[in-house]
Amino acid sequence: MTYNILIADDESEIIELLQLYLEKDFKIIQAHNGIEAMSIVKNQKIDLAILDIMMPGMDGLKLIKKIRETHHLPVIFLSAKSQHHDKILGLELGADDYITKPFNPLEIVARVHALLRRVHHFDAGNSRQKENDKIDVGELTLDRTECKVYLSGQQIILTRTEFKILDLLMEHPGKVFTRNKIYESVWGDFYAYEDNAIMVHISNLRDKIEKDSKQPVYLKTIRGLGYKIEVPTKN
Repeated sequence: MTYNILIADDESEIIELLQLYLEKDFKIIQAHNGIEAMSIVKNQKIDLAILDIMMPGMDGLKLIKKIRETHHLPVIFLSAKSQHHDKILGLELGADDYITKPFNPLEIVARVHALLRRVHHFDAGNSRQKENDKIDVGELTLDRTECKVYLSGQQIILTRTEFKILDLLMEHPGKVFTRNKIYESVWGDFYAYEDNAIMVHISNLRDKIEKDSKQPVYLKTIRGLGYKIEVPTKN
């Protein structure tokens, strides 16, 4: 199977460099601004997108907001901005990875393969699921068949990464997972993130599944160890 990779960057040299390294394994589709990239996502099958943040017409941050309204494809951000708050913002908006310029093209290739491997494994696992396709913890329900999460019957919109983390934790209520174990289970064998990225995803999950994110009843932090899903006690 040949995957379609969208590379959107206003620097032609960046696109040509990435295409040189990726075209052996993937079909490369180019865009030179955010508006062109959004049109491609709407009209073609894109399996993964590599997006520059600073693009004319529509920057990468606005673009991913538009993409996430209708699509769940993996997204890697490229940016000359290397500050933690820039990375955190990109992840909060739904990016799966964030790579700063200048970069090693071989690292991009490795991360693209890792993301597609994770997505392919995730989808294949769902298609093979015969039993336990739903997990209930308190009023929280995760449906693996539909890749949806509900709280008290109301659907909660999650990114693919948030869904994977929640699936892992809900599968083993009460079990503490370290950050490294979450990396290993959710992102596969490629260590792509810094510790604060997991914290961002956990924070986003709390905002979505908890009635009060500052006093969580489901998603607990075990100081110095990691995170777990806890079954709420009934009063």
